[in-house]
Amino acid sequence: MAALFYLPMNSSTAPKRPIGAFDSGVGGLSVLRALRAQLPTEDILYFADQAHVPYGPRGLNEVRGFSEAIARYLVAQGAKLIVIPCNTASAAALHSIRQLYPKLPIVGMEPAVKPAAEHTESGVVGVLATETTFEGELYASVVERFAQDVTVLQSACRGLVAEIEAGRANGPEARRILSEALEPMLAQGMDTVVLGCTHYPFAFDTIREIVGPQVRLVDPAPAIARRVQSLLAEGGLAAQGGAGRTRYVTSGDPATMQLRVRELLGEDAMVEGVSWLNGEVITADERG
Repeated sequence: MAALFYLPMNSSTAPKRPIGAFDSGVGGLSVLRALRAQLPTEDILYFADQAHVPYGPRGLNEVRGFSEAIARYLVAQGAKLIVIPCNTASAAALHSIRQLYPKLPIVGMEPAVKPAAEHTESGVVGVLATETTFEGELYASVVERFAQDVTVLQSACRGLVAEIEAGRANGPEARRILSEALEPMLAQGMDTVVLGCTHYPFAFDTIREIVGPQVRLVDPAPAIARRVQSLLAEGGLAAQGGAGRTRYVTSGDPATMQLRVRELLGEDAMVEGVSWLNGEVITADERG
């Protein structure tokens, strides 16, 4: 696969360029929150593909196509590093995007099975993720490498992403979905839960109420933020001084995305709208 063009990283303007990040919707905001806490001087361009949310039931090939097109858009917007704060998109497209842009730092998500396996005392770990994440080679590889000596229970929590996208992260339907997933795991002795979808931390309160205070909840977002910081420093790409700004883009309804940002991050944000045409992301100007 041929590499695609992007602006050279040795440019003196590189540190001023944004970090690009994308998810199927608002789930990646949980990672964005960690990025901004860890990297307050960085500009971030966050893309929510709400025209296609949820990614979980769509399958690897379809999600890979969306993800590669969004990566092309982010690169065209000058991204100096791309974060994929979406486990499903990472499972489907992390490898192919790295092939497309071999010199561009790309940070993906993987279910945090390793730290869960290291910290469990009962030897039983629960993983909440999407169908496509569970189908991907990335998840299988992580389990094979790090969880040979523990029992891994898993649930796709089908319908939970849609509830979170609708602003009902801790509503009655979300509670039902999570109870059906978690209570059988608890009955089997689970003492650690991996939040293997970036949407799921927004249902943290409900998850905590179901599993109780004794169960460890593992959210990989802070580790992802630290990895991004390390790569920026290694590449001489870190922004120096000033307050970073976040630019929000959605392929869905900007007003709905604006409302979710306000609910989930407590921020009044301007949200730009883009569209899909023939498998590519196009802006309002390109639509004509």
